Amino acid sequence: MNTVPAPAEDLIVLGKIVSVHGIRGEIKVYSFTDPLDNLLDYRCWILQRDGERKEVELVSGRLQGKVLVAKLRGLDDREVARTYAGFEICVPRALLPSLDDGEYYWYQLQGLRVINQDGHLFGRVDHLLETGANDVLVVKPCPGSLDDRERLLPYTEQCVQRIDLASGEMQVIWDAEF
Repeated sequence: MNTVPAPAEDLIVLGKIVSVHGIRGEIKVYSFTDPLDNLLDYRCWILQRDGERKEVELVSGRLQGKVLVAKLRGLDDREVARTYAGFEICVPRALLPSLDDGEYYWYQLQGLRVINQDGHLFGRVDHLLETGANDVLVVKPCPGSLDDRERLLPYTEQCVQRIDLASGEMQVIWDAEF
């Protein structure tokens, strides 16, 4: 396992190590990918936590319920594996597969200005939440916003009308009073 220099490439967080599994150094991983086991398609993971980065190699993995159980090269001891809990699992942005037109990665939506049908700026997309029914945009106020309210908007076709990554804007149909 190598330590990766701090000023590294553009990384995307795809999961997080949450605990250990068994006695042979396997780890439990919460995956942010859809489907969950897509994370296993990446053999080289860059782990980061509190400014520390490590490059590791995925040897094997499997879906077990709602988590992944993974084996990393050279990690064979349960107590050493326990020290990996809390590390985010990242891959270089360039390794992500291309999407079809009209599809976006969450990271592409973060930071977009959100403007409603009446031209009111609600703020910027801070992050997204996954819910059972649909994903939710968390829009926080920014300079020039209509007001200082945080808004939760459904990420649905009925609400989101247009996304323009080049201009950094998202057009929504949403009442300013709601």
